[in-house]
Parts: sequence; C-alpha cells; structure tokens
Amino acid sequence: MRVLVTGATGFIGTRLCELLINQAHKVRGISRSGSGVVEGVDYQANDFTHAHSISESLRDIDCVIHLAGRAHVLDKRNDEAALYRFVNCDATLQFARQALEAGVKRFVFISSIGVNGNQSAHQRFTEDSIPSPAAAYARSKLEAEEGLKALLHTSDMQLVIIRPPLVYGVDAPGNFRTLLKVVDQGIPSPFALVRNARSLISVDNLALLISLAAQHPDAGGQLFLASDGSDVSTDQILAALAQGMGGRGWSIPVPQFLLAALLKLTGKGDLYTQLCGSLTVDSSKARRMLGYEPDIDTLKSLVRVGKEYRLSRQNP
Repeated sequence: MRVLVTGATGFIGTRLCELLINQAHKVRGISRSGSGVVEGVDYQANDFTHAHSISESLRDIDCVIHLAGRAHVLDKRNDEAALYRFVNCDATLQFARQALEAGVKRFVFISSIGVNGNQSAHQRFTEDSIPSPAAAYARSKLEAEEGLKALLHTSDMQLVIIRPPLVYGVDAPGNFRTLLKVVDQGIPSPFALVRNARSLISVDNLALLISLAAQHPDAGGQLFLASDGSDVSTDQILAALAQGMGGRGWSIPVPQFLLAALLKLTGKGDLYTQLCGSLTVDSSKARRMLGYEPDIDTLKSLVRVGKEYRLSRQNP
C-alpha cells in the first residue's frame, strides 16, 4: 500500500511511519518540519494547507492518513475559533477534495475524543454518543468530520475517522509533557482524594489502530473511538510515572474544592476538568471489527514511559 502521512515528523506521525515502514508499505510523509524524518520515508517538506503545492504529494497514493492540524493557539489575541476552523476544518476539506481528485482510495482522519465532550459523566463514550464539544479545538474537529462525511458519502474515496483521547509517550507534547516534568521534579501528587477515571492511549497503540484502519477492508465509512482499553485515575497516572522514574510517588489528600479554587486562582480553571474529571472510552468496536489488540495496559505502559523519560534525561 502507498500511504501519505501528514504531520509525519510529529509525535504520532514519527511512530506511525516507523510502523508502516516495518509493515513494508511505501510511505510518503509531509510536514513543515524537516527534523525527525524516519528512514525509508519519502519525505517532502510541504504543508497540506497549501493547495497549490499538495497535488504532487498526492500522486500515486492509495491511502491518506491525516494527522496534521492545529492543537494550540498561543497568541490569545488572535481569533482562536477562526484559526482552529481554518486549519482543522476548511484546509482539511480542501485537502480531501484534492485527494479525491488524485484518486486516493481511503482517507483516515485523526479527530479527537473532545468531539464527544470533556467529561463522560456516568458512562463511557461510544461511537453512538451524541457529540458535545466543549472547546474551539474540538468544535473544529467535529466540523471537519461532518464536512468530510458530506463530501465523501457518495464518492469512491472511503472515509475513516478515529477519535483518540490523551496520547502519551516519552516524547509527548503538551499536558503530558508537563506531567512528566512535574513527576521528575519529585512534586507530590495532590490528587489522592480524586476518584476519577481516564481513558488514555499510548502512541504505539494509536499507531497500531491507525494502521489497521488504513488497511482493513471493513474500516471504510466507519468511526472508531480509541483507547488502551483500561482506565486509570490521575493519581495512578502520576504514581506509575514516578515508579518508572525510580521514585515512590507521594500523594497528599487535598480536597477537590480546594484544588478547583487553586487552579481557578492561577488562571488554569480548565485544568480542573482535565485532571479531576472522568473521561472514559469504549474502544470495543475497533477490537471487534478491526482485530485491534492493545500491546500493553495503561499502567504498565506508563511505568515504561517514566523509565524511558528518566533515561533520556540522564543521557540527553
């Protein structure tokens, strides 16, 4: 199979390209950054938002895996919703039109569990859950999903949508990178009294699921929610990382109302839901339909990530 991966040098893209190369696929990768190129990938410095230059990258491609997008708006003076919508929705739809014109057979779109919402309340999210995005980023992903379905439902190019929760690994960016730094500094966890449950997915498991979605004959036209298959609390996440780093992972019992107040006072009130709320995912459809079998459960995987992170710090 001839595959085009956008965001090929990113955290997820790098691992996915490695897996696809190992599976003997012909992989073309595009990214704005030329660093971290995987050996064996036909890399092209390109940007999927540049309609005039992307056609050549789509030549002779069977399947597009669309990872690239905008996850953060650093300058809050900008119109956050408009920036997310342009990259994650408008440019994605234009890219899909060009893929369709180029004769691509399957388009795998990596969305976000945020499309479902930022809390799962008393039951797991499933593919049948009603979307309820709470942030501009997630809304832009939902708009892209709906636009892609409208564009492709009568076409010859199959659409597959994957919604992952937090993706973790030693090189993960964003909030997980912050958690690694906090644990590495030996800061005690203030979440001993938080009885939440979070579904996560390791970058290795997500790469596996994406590769299955790209190849399996029954995946076309489907939506899949992704996870490792086991849920953990925030306190368990921090304890597992600390164990991997060789520490004990101290926890202190801070009342949740006090945590909420402290985060709000520091201008990080949104973090309370992410750290203390529950967000669980049912990934049984991917297991049943695609034969997806996660490589390792979440806690064991987090211990391994903690160990790898500590080693990377000792041997930079």
